[in-house]
Amino acid sequence: MPRVCWPLLNGRPRIEVVLTLALDGKESPRNLLADTGAGSTSSAFDLVLDENDCMMCGNYMGMTSLGGAFSGSFPIYGVRVRIPLLGLDLDVRAVGVPTTPTGLDGIAGFRFLNRFTYGNFGDKGQFGIES
Repeated sequence: MPRVCWPLLNGRPRIEVVLTLALDGKESPRNLLADTGAGSTSSAFDLVLDENDCMMCGNYMGMTSLGGAFSGSFPIYGVRVRIPLLGLDLDVRAVGVPTTPTGLDGIAGFRFLNRFTYGNFGDKGQFGIES
């Protein structure tokens, strides 16, 4: 199985994805907090991204209500996400929020992470996924 790992960012697990800008097709890498506590397999979203990223990279799909760290009603967008080192190109649902965790561009929730085998794979200084 292909595997990719990233060093922890300020002691937090992260993954790097690539978003594609809707207007010109340019690619834009984003570091996301890998958070298995963000949502469930039945959540309306895979990712939590800055709303500006969602508007530049996705198609508006409607609204959803969130609780916890982000509480209230937020827009959902269909977003294309790539992880080039795994050869993955996915269409996912992202919630647009006004701010993201400090030092990160968003959150990869459990619905997204559950597609993969994930963990530190024996190295406490990294987080990785394999497909």
